Amino acid sequence: MLLSVGALIIVLGVLIFIHEAGHFIAAKVAGIHVYRFSLGLGSPIKALSFTRGGTEYAVSWIPLGGYVKMATAEEEVTSSALEGDRPQREVPPDQYFESKPVWVRMVVILAGVTMNALFAWAVYTFLIAKNGLPYNPTTTVGLVAEELPAGAESLSNLAPGDSITAIGDTPVGSWGEILRLIQSTSDEVIVIHLAGKAPVELTIHPDALVERIQAARAILPYLPAVVGSVLPDTPADSAGLVTGDTILSIDDSPTPQWYDLVEFVSQNPGRELAFVLGRAQGTDTVLATPAAVVDTTADGEFRTIGRIGIQPVSMEQRRALSLGAAMVEGAKETANYGTIVIRSVRGLLTARVPARELGGPIMIGQLAGAMARAGIDPFLAFMAVISINLAVLNLLPIPVLDGGQFLFLVAEGVLRRPLSLKLRERLTAVGLVMILMLMSLAFWNDLSRLFRGMFG
Repeated sequence: MLLSVGALIIVLGVLIFIHEAGHFIAAKVAGIHVYRFSLGLGSPIKALSFTRGGTEYAVSWIPLGGYVKMATAEEEVTSSALEGDRPQREVPPDQYFESKPVWVRMVVILAGVTMNALFAWAVYTFLIAKNGLPYNPTTTVGLVAEELPAGAESLSNLAPGDSITAIGDTPVGSWGEILRLIQSTSDEVIVIHLAGKAPVELTIHPDALVERIQAARAILPYLPAVVGSVLPDTPADSAGLVTGDTILSIDDSPTPQWYDLVEFVSQNPGRELAFVLGRAQGTDTVLATPAAVVDTTADGEFRTIGRIGIQPVSMEQRRALSLGAAMVEGAKETANYGTIVIRSVRGLLTARVPARELGGPIMIGQLAGAMARAGIDPFLAFMAVISINLAVLNLLPIPVLDGGQFLFLVAEGVLRRPLSLKLRERLTAVGLVMILMLMSLAFWNDLSRLFRGMFG
């Protein structure tokens, strides 16, 4: 619990700081006076504030974002509520926000989301340059799930051993490419081309991301029945299985893949089984009795299955890249996740993505805690994903957000005069209500998931 809370504070604190720093730096470069740089909304906490160079740096009372309060000739009521009262000191008129050309103000407004996108790109570039580009070179189908989402029923025509050659018009050379294209292709009909067989077609709208993800996860890559590791003090350890053993058969039943091995062992808890192993010196046979383990099905029912304590060999490989190539791949990863977020928003608006999928701070905290436990690299990658979410969501045309403020400037550029202060205040108030409604829905979904997890 404490780890999740701490991880949430780090993730949101760093990303909000980066976002607001974008506005702050752009305003300073443009010659706009900044009264206050704040983490959190509302009035500053005096004990956590200081002033330097005419700008107050503060932590404010409402921990739901941040703001950069710039000098302006027109103080909106809604802005005052979100950003605290305007400081009393006077600044020259040429340092007001409104005194700058429209295009300069547009740059200042978009600087926050730009910084979030650049942060994600930098993180992905760093991780790829440091660790290499991960990929699974197989394109051979190993298993197809029994339950398939709507529109993906034809996946049942795939069989273990089928080789996927392309998704649509794009050839594939790794399993990651297959998953990415199924999820992200803009085609409403996903055509999976196979070597020596008729193609398989899935009819899933590009914005139906839940079904797209379920379809991608419904097929698993070929995985040889090779022991990657043996857990200590388990039936496999006692029987003498070692890393690198190829399990050829169990009780005379061939196990050409890892999934066949898992299925056979799962169905025989407490029963002694004969494992025929392929080793460097030839074949060998060992006896092992799977331990009985209570497992929970997808329907929430309990069942007893067998486990012997082995893990599969990893098929993942990593390709080392130069810094330049890592930057290119980092940009692709950033664009890919940005596209997914855009389509998620469209899916929510068109009801193709259920509203219950919307998550809030509790969900982010849980995921942040899990990523922190997994290590620094997964945690950084998670921060990059959230940063992209913040960038895209801030571009929504809602007046409280950067996207809405940008539209005000577009209107000013077209009309050759700013919208009236009263109209902007009314639109901003409507935007604030919309944001509060979205946040309430996100909190409700978070609490619902939390209670379902606690009480089933």
